[in-house]
Amino acid sequence: MLDKNYPLPLYFQLKELLREKIASGEWKPGDMVPSERELSEQYHISRMTARQALRELAIEGILRREPGRGTFVAEPKIEHGLTRLTGFTEDMKARGLKPGAKVIRLALIEPPALARQALQISPDKKIVLLERLRLAGGEPIALETSHLYFNGVENLLTEDFENNSLYQLLSEKYHITPARAVQQIGADLCSHREQELLQIPEGAPVLRNKRVTYDVWGRPFEYTESAYRGDRYVFQAELNALDQPKGGNHGR
Repeated sequence: MLDKNYPLPLYFQLKELLREKIASGEWKPGDMVPSERELSEQYHISRMTARQALRELAIEGILRREPGRGTFVAEPKIEHGLTRLTGFTEDMKARGLKPGAKVIRLALIEPPALARQALQISPDKKIVLLERLRLAGGEPIALETSHLYFNGVENLLTEDFENNSLYQLLSEKYHITPARAVQQIGADLCSHREQELLQIPEGAPVLRNKRVTYDVWGRPFEYTESAYRGDRYVFQAELNALDQPKGGNHGR
């Protein structure tokens, strides 16, 4: 129960209580949680206090609110490590999720300025644009737009990218092996188009990822712009100090 004499605010106490119900498995992903009115009556608090607890859990991605329906326990976020270069397909399989894709656009185009600079090509070159809705377990997770360039890139127009991994195809058929990548990640609000394709509320947060991928010879062959659902995806990195202890008795 909530303690009104405890120094922590009531909304924070309620938020942690609800968080524990989810962490313990008492409330499972997809379960509807009590309404603001029900929580206020159950814990003898104001509806404003209950509203603040629910809103903060929704911002954290632990709950999802559906207008006209109620508030539900969200699916756990998918963690993507930033220490190893992997494609979406490999990443989902490693997490026990079935990867999928829906091709929105596949075309040979003149490169936009950002893609041309990233791929280090002249304006007269043509590139392949591959736009896909990326799925995990049938659920839309990201909208990914790849700009690709290499000798013979136009052959990609005949490939099946709904049932094949791009990186696996490039390695096995085109002898292009991804070796390293440079990427930038930032938070943003979804566009109307992203909202419809990703099936998220209007103005929902997304993680924008811009990445340039290089082959083993150091040549850039892919410039990608992606929008990941902020409620379902999180990027994770392990950081180490530059100077590591070199053995001996450290604080024992």
